[in-house]
Order: sequence, then structure tokens, then C-alpha cells
Amino acid sequence: MTELKTDLLVIGAGSGGLSVAAGASQMGADVVLLEGHKMGGDCLNFGCVPSKALIASGKAAYGQAHSAAFGVADVTPQIDYGAAKDHVHNVIAQIEPMDSQERFEGLGVKVIREYGAFISSNQVQAGDHFITARRIVIATGSSPLVPPIPGLDAVPYFTNETIFDLRERPDHLLIIGGGPIGMEMAQAHRRLGIKVTVIEGQRALGKDDPEAAAVVLEALRSEGIDIRESAMVAQIRGSEGAVEVVTENGEILTGSHLLIAAGRKANIDRLNLQAAGIDRTRTGIKTDEALRTTNRRIYAIGDVAGGMQFTHVAGYHAGIIIRSALFGLPSKAKTAHIPWATYTDPELAQVGLTEAQAHDQHGDRLEIARFDYHHNDRAISERRTNGFIKVMVVKGRPVGATIVGHQAGELINLWSLALANNLKMGQIAAMVSPYPTIGELNKRVAGAYFTPRLFENQTVKRVVRFVQRWIP
Repeated sequence: MTELKTDLLVIGAGSGGLSVAAGASQMGADVVLLEGHKMGGDCLNFGCVPSKALIASGKAAYGQAHSAAFGVADVTPQIDYGAAKDHVHNVIAQIEPMDSQERFEGLGVKVIREYGAFISSNQVQAGDHFITARRIVIATGSSPLVPPIPGLDAVPYFTNETIFDLRERPDHLLIIGGGPIGMEMAQAHRRLGIKVTVIEGQRALGKDDPEAAAVVLEALRSEGIDIRESAMVAQIRGSEGAVEVVTENGEILTGSHLLIAAGRKANIDRLNLQAAGIDRTRTGIKTDEALRTTNRRIYAIGDVAGGMQFTHVAGYHAGIIIRSALFGLPSKAKTAHIPWATYTDPELAQVGLTEAQAHDQHGDRLEIARFDYHHNDRAISERRTNGFIKVMVVKGRPVGATIVGHQAGELINLWSLALANNLKMGQIAAMVSPYPTIGELNKRVAGAYFTPRLFENQTVKRVVRFVQRWIP
């Protein structure tokens, strides 16, 4: 057995863990990093990166079949599903070196490729290593939630951890779960020529603004995706190549392959948390605003902390930990400025409060500024006019923004900046955007907020008439 002592032990080499390890080591701390599976975690290997690569393949195929409006003849794309998966793995391979063991060892981090489990309040065992640490960061992420559906254990199925290794083109993909992962995979596969049925027990894209979600769902249905909402699954049966999903109302949906996209669960089972005095919640590890667990020397970040499960949240948490654990400075994690995006076409993005949430919190003080894509000249020129942006405003400051449409995931960045820095709508309106760009939508929606104040205000009109009459 090997005994190690370190300033900082990081458990998990996903986005958050890697950011903490790299920052801490380069700032002079002695760092040990544990990873029992793949460096880069879920995002690189099974999540953000491969999904966006497959979405890009689907987009290329869709573009070939829908180019007549631009004066270019539509063609039937020749789709090689296996080659599309080669593209996915090539993208992963290009990014892999940034997350590799070799790179982090070059930064001075001691990397141990084993899972870790607590044996005391400040000690972790990983394989034949006993590690004692002054501070410990749990960054073990999350994995697919597989619901206990009767019959599922006897039927072959995929999750996001296995679907990207499938090279045989499915004939008909059944997807259980109508959240962001399910809808992104539905559209990508449909555009690659695969029949797709999505089965959602409640409302598809149910965590998003209903008006914005409706725009996405209408677009997906127009591409031929069968989306069944309020369809609770009662049973799954069948065999490889012939899967049946039976809903509670007795409907039987058949397909060749099954993808489970029913949510995520925190990776905590291996950790032996009780040995370190760490409490858990229904969704993950219990933390305070500083991301400390019930053991004050141990932090939990990213998906395992049970909050917003996004790669960029884990990265944000890493910055909180660097400030707190390395420098001993007070630092609290906030969520009001954290955006998220669903990378369907059109995209759907949100930051801060939705319209319904803002109404509940602010009542009559709430104002809604809105601007539609079909008034944006760049969107018109690219035939991307489906969508809108709306901003929830209280006392002249944005408290939330919802965007659905082309490049919504890019546009939402500005509103995250605004919420993080408590900017006013006037500061957004003062921005100058190059013409013509999709980015003008952000300025124009700020202008829409001031339109009634300037153009429908009788006092303003009287002042202008006075000035024009009396000042030479």
C-alpha cells in the first residue's frame, strides 16, 4: 500500500474536477486527482461533445435535403451512419489531449486511475493508495438514470453512455424521455434518416418556457418526429431489433432500438460518504452556498452536488473552489446568471427567471420585452425567422431571458453577463451591434423595452415640440 499526503485531493476527472486540479496545481498547491473511468468525464466521452458532433452530422444531411430556397437544388443525402459515428469519435479524439492524464501530469498533478472511497473524514482509498488531504473536492458527476420500468431488464437498450458506439443504423429509434438529451438525439437521428418516436410521461421540454418549447416541438414534429406527451410507460417488452413500449393507456409503440433519456443521477454510490460524515440529499450531496459538504473540509461540485447539471456549471463551481480552498476567501455559488441551452434546431436557451417564475416573484412590477426573429434582417437572409427573444424586466433591470431560434445558445451569453453584473436595459440598448447579425436581436429587444417610453409618451412628444419651436 502507498500512503500519500496532499494539499488537495480531487475525486473525478470530468469538467469540474479537471478545472480545479489544473488551477490549483498551477497556483502552487500539491494536487492528487482520481479517475476510475475515462479522463474528461461524461461531457467529453458521452455527453456534450459527442452529442453536438452527431447533431452536426444531422445538420449537414438536413442542409442537403433543404437547400432549394437558396437557389441550390435539393438532393437526397447519402447517409453512412457508421461514418457519422466515426466523425463523433474523431471529434472526441481531437479534444481528448486537453483532458489527458499526460497533460495533467505535465501540470504537476499526480493522477491515479482508480475510483476513490472515503475511509475517514480526511482520507480516501483508491486502489492500493491511501491518500490524506487537507481539502477534498468531490467531482464525480452523474450518469444516466435508468427507471425501474417492468421488463426493461430483459430488453436491450441504450443510454447516452452507449448510443455513440452504435454503428448499425437503427430503423426506428424509440426514445423514453422528452428532455434536452432526448430531443437533441431525436432530431439528430431523424435527420440521419431514422424514424424516431419520443415517449414523454409529462410535457416534452417541461423545464423550459412553454411558449418557447412549443416552437421547438412544432419544428421537430414538422421533420417527422413522433412526440408522445403525457404517455407514462407501463411496460417494455420484446427483443433485439423488435422492442415494444406499452403506455399506461394501453398504447403499444414499436421500434427497432430503444434509448433511455429519462434523466440523470449523481455518482455517489462508490464514495462511502458516511465514513467522512457527508450527508446526501434526494438528488446528490448536500452542500451550502460555498459548496461545502457537511464535512467542512470537503466540497462537492458539478452534477454530484445535485443542482443544475450542466458542464458549464461544473466549471463555474471550480472557480468558487479555487477561491475558497486555495486562498481561504469567502465565495458563494449563485444560480441566477447560469444559462442553459438545448441544441435542437431551432435552439432553446434560458437564463434567470422564466416568464411564469418572474410573474410569481415580481407580480405587477414585471415588464416583458419581446422581439421576433422575423424582424431581424440576417435571420431573413438565412431563412431562419422562426423564433423570438423575450426578456423579463423589473425596475429597468433584466431578471431573466428566454430565447428560441437560430443561435439562441450564442445569444443567451449576453443576458448571462447582464444578470451577473446587474446591468440595466439602458446599458444593453447602448450596445452597438454590427449589421446584419443575429446578435442584433439582443439590442433590438432592449430597444423594444424603451419603445413605449419614447414613442408612446406624450411628455416626450411635448418636450420635442417645445424644443423644435423655441431652440434655433
